[in-house]
Amino acid sequence: MKSTYSSIPNKYAIDQTIAHTNYLIDGQIGTWDGKSAEVYSSIQTENEKGEYGPTLLGTVPDMDEKSALDALDAADKAYHKGQGQWPTMKVSERVACMQKFVDLMKLKRDEVVKLIMWEIGKNLNDSQKEFDRTVDYINDTIAAYKDIDRASAKFHQEGGVHAHIRRGPIGIVLCLGPYNYPLNETFCLLIPAIMMGNTAIFKPAKHGVLLIAPLLEAFHKSFPPGVVNIVFGRGRTIASPIMKSGLVDVLALIGHSSSAISLQDLHPKKNRLRLVLGLEAKNPAIILPDADLDQTVNECISGTLSFNGQRCTALKVLYVHEDIREQFLEKFSKAVDALQVGLPWENSLLTPLPEPSKPAYIKDLIDDAVEKGASVINARGGEMTANYCFPAVLYPVTQDMKVYEEEQFGPVIPVLSFTDIQQPLDDMSSSSYGQQVSLFGKDVNQLAPLIDTLANLVCRVNLNSSCQRGPDVYPFTGRKDSAVSTLSVHDALRSFSIRTFLASKVNDTNNVILERLMASKKSKFISTDYIL
Repeated sequence: MKSTYSSIPNKYAIDQTIAHTNYLIDGQIGTWDGKSAEVYSSIQTENEKGEYGPTLLGTVPDMDEKSALDALDAADKAYHKGQGQWPTMKVSERVACMQKFVDLMKLKRDEVVKLIMWEIGKNLNDSQKEFDRTVDYINDTIAAYKDIDRASAKFHQEGGVHAHIRRGPIGIVLCLGPYNYPLNETFCLLIPAIMMGNTAIFKPAKHGVLLIAPLLEAFHKSFPPGVVNIVFGRGRTIASPIMKSGLVDVLALIGHSSSAISLQDLHPKKNRLRLVLGLEAKNPAIILPDADLDQTVNECISGTLSFNGQRCTALKVLYVHEDIREQFLEKFSKAVDALQVGLPWENSLLTPLPEPSKPAYIKDLIDDAVEKGASVINARGGEMTANYCFPAVLYPVTQDMKVYEEEQFGPVIPVLSFTDIQQPLDDMSSSSYGQQVSLFGKDVNQLAPLIDTLANLVCRVNLNSSCQRGPDVYPFTGRKDSAVSTLSVHDALRSFSIRTFLASKVNDTNNVILERLMASKKSKFISTDYIL
């Protein structure tokens, strides 16, 4: 996809390259004077020679192992064996810090949205939605944290023991977010982690790195030194020495399971390492004979191709009952071919792919499937340029094809037909993944037992609707290799914390002491600021 600078609306134009040199360690915004890495957009523009190619957006620090360990040391010092200012801070004070951050963050909306479009090719509406959804997520997290504090503002008595039970921090968190939602899903890790009193080292994703730069000042102004440390560089260079130190208490990562396993293996004390992971998925759609075809096609279009299918919640394989296979394929293929390709600010569903290697990967999947007996059903399927691929609908797909086995994470749609519902159920059971499923049909007698089974194979069953993450207050997790822990608003706060409590045998002396502790408000642990 090509553009000229003159054709780009002024509001969304990159007037000059961004030479970002700053990082945040120990409460100080430092300037990196070492090696830098160039950041390119796959959106092609015309250079000075009149040639089209990827657009150079700017540069970011390519930081080293020493920088990584400095960030770790800052987080360790801020936690200070549980004695630090942040982990011992009153709930109301941590809430105030987070509220200040989100207020400052909102001032950078236009800048961040523009960079989301350029860096990862996400269209304007979805880029704006990602920013606004992140703001909502933070506000919802603040509200949920207050609810947790209210619920814990009491003593229990059981078996002659008083107990005051609260959720406390775990320690130091290494936070690594994904490129497809570089703001929202990254902050779904980082925000609850620090909200619960942990300290963090955060490295932005390779694609979607510049968009973090406008927010450094907000982090700097909102949190005590060492609570949030932001470093830039290659994952292996930054994350590996941090994990090898053995000081990390929580690995928070959204990405590929191979990366998660590699990092876990580096930790010398695995029993102390908590995992909060969002990993791969191969979410199927199961389309029954009585499904409303128009509704089903619309949902499958958005489910398979929103952001070019680059979502863990995307529909990545379609099972269609043989009785309606021909009708579905005809309608679906025509709907796919009718989609518009465009640049992000044109709000097309299909936009440039951010990864330079992705078109070649998609072509390999298509070629492999065709070689093994599948056909490209839609007329435009597999049309390619250097930075985009028109979606290909493949049928019939078999289990020996790469597109069946792998999480394609892009615009290629494998379709299988079935006559016996046990086939897709068996496939799901044997799959390495178990995040979500979309079930399309109307007959309650058929739907009811299917829902009962599917709920035991995945973590979300979507009835006559595509798979999705939101609303963020609903559970978001997965079985098997798809996830570890849960990342909804309420559950994320629990994922990044541990239940601790003060216990006291019931007797006159202890009762008096407890009363004095509560009256004095000297302890932050046994006090609350949000009692209704």
